[in-house]
Amino acid sequence: MNKSMFGKILVTTSFILIAGNSFADGFKRFSVSAGWLHVMPQGTANPFNINTIVPNGQTSKVGTISPQGFMNALDPNAIVPDSNITFKTMLTEKMKDPAFAKILLDKDKNVNAAVTGATDIHGLNAWRAQGTGLEAEDVDTLGLMMNYYINDNVSLQLIAGLPPKVDISGKGEITAPMSGMAHTGLGLEIPLKQDIPITNLGNKSKAATVRAWTPAIEAQYQFGKSGVNKLRPYVGVGVMYAHFSHIKLNGEINNDLVAAGHMIQNVMDNKAGAALDRKTSSANPFVKVKTTDAIAPIFSVGATYDFTENWYGVASVSYAKLDNQAKIDVIDANTGKRLIHSTTKVDIDPIITYVGVGYRF
Repeated sequence: MNKSMFGKILVTTSFILIAGNSFADGFKRFSVSAGWLHVMPQGTANPFNINTIVPNGQTSKVGTISPQGFMNALDPNAIVPDSNITFKTMLTEKMKDPAFAKILLDKDKNVNAAVTGATDIHGLNAWRAQGTGLEAEDVDTLGLMMNYYINDNVSLQLIAGLPPKVDISGKGEITAPMSGMAHTGLGLEIPLKQDIPITNLGNKSKAATVRAWTPAIEAQYQFGKSGVNKLRPYVGVGVMYAHFSHIKLNGEINNDLVAAGHMIQNVMDNKAGAALDRKTSSANPFVKVKTTDAIAPIFSVGATYDFTENWYGVASVSYAKLDNQAKIDVIDANTGKRLIHSTTKVDIDPIITYVGVGYRF
């Protein structure tokens, strides 16, 4: 159900309710209240699922690469054949030999392309970033509740409010689990393995902000009787519709993802060395973030207290089983090609408290 369809349903419902005012009497047909709405999301973070355009087993030329980038990419546990020494230890010692360093390095002190050769890359096509995810923070806003009473006990309620700006916190660090085999110009086959840092969601004050639109409709049953019981508890059940707009990603995270887009494009351009050194590429990456709309059941308990025949106070607690999906894409503006696609389920599951003052008419 899209936003416009939900709006039509609300308008139609309002028309039916107003038209229904022509029958029955002996109690107030309408009520409206305004007050403090406090939303407390209960959901926990779910891991990001990430895909890139790099096919599993992609062979890419390495080109020039810094010695540090070269050494970082080596599998730290890979042993040189017929020895008990790792490739990383062997090459570290070899690079101390001026004669070997002269073969290995170019005039800019980078490992030259003739030595680096090509590499088969695995792991960048698809992975699940365990320990990461997004969580919505608590938020306060102005709440509005409008009731139409079918009879003295049964009513339909529209729950709305001023759409608040919600802070989204991030959890964990996203890394790309790169592995592979380097076919070097030295005649060595060297195993590669490196978790390449992409972005740290957990060390930012917030990962993003969004504007939340969450109207709801409930059917309610109110105990007691008008004019007899001042305090009248009620229970309600209904549906909530959620739409999120004005999504703004944290600037540091945005920059990290742009850099990751350059890394992926460099691999595709046969510049794996430039990718590992986090250099810019032929692409012009930008980040696009969107969330899905959602419909969720909502349950409420509350009570009203009559101050006068018309004025009353109201308090309630509601729970909605609400979740949606966040999608983050890194796209090359030059070609329109999607370099990176990531998704995560966002469990919101809010407990909503409301305290307000209302008027019946």
